Amino acid sequence: MSTTEQIEQVNKALLDKAGKYLTFALGKEQYGLEILKVREIIGYMDITAVPQTPHHVKGVINLRGQVIPVIDLRAKFGMETAEITEQTCIIVCEIQSGNRSFSTGIVVDNVEEVLDIDGQDIEEAPQFGSNVDTNFILGMGKIGDTVKLLLDIDKVLAGDDLSGFAGDFDSETVAEATDIKEVTPKAADAK
Repeated sequence: MSTTEQIEQVNKALLDKAGKYLTFALGKEQYGLEILKVREIIGYMDITAVPQTPHHVKGVINLRGQVIPVIDLRAKFGMETAEITEQTCIIVCEIQSGNRSFSTGIVVDNVEEVLDIDGQDIEEAPQFGSNVDTNFILGMGKIGDTVKLLLDIDKVLAGDDLSGFAGDFDSETVAEATDIKEVTPKAADAK
């Protein structure tokens, strides 16, 4: 394959990444997720810890009767923990793992906005050498004078086998692990 063909393939791949992204912050850093991966955004709520999980797995929540694992994205990225504020929220994402899809929540400092990013405003992730893995970065979104790291959330969470939290347990196991005796939707949720 010639260099020209390789450049054309990279340009086509970047144009394919054009679309709407939900942007959010972790500290001073700004990130984006493909909007099609986002199921919903909820305020921070009590999270039930699950023993023997990695430090970045906060635990699980009961979201309208569905047990959903929650990841602390700051901890996953090796950042300092932050105080929970009124702006702290959980983005519930639809994750693909093999041929299965399931919901996972990620804790972020605050959600910013939905941006429509053109393909020509997205660049490949820079290469930092063989010791730095940037596979989880979908691209670098150039917005005015800023850069937002566009995440491939499937790859961010690829090393975490969270599918077990998303429906592989029977109801007794979930009740024991989460200390939930009965799962019922709130009256406000049942319309």
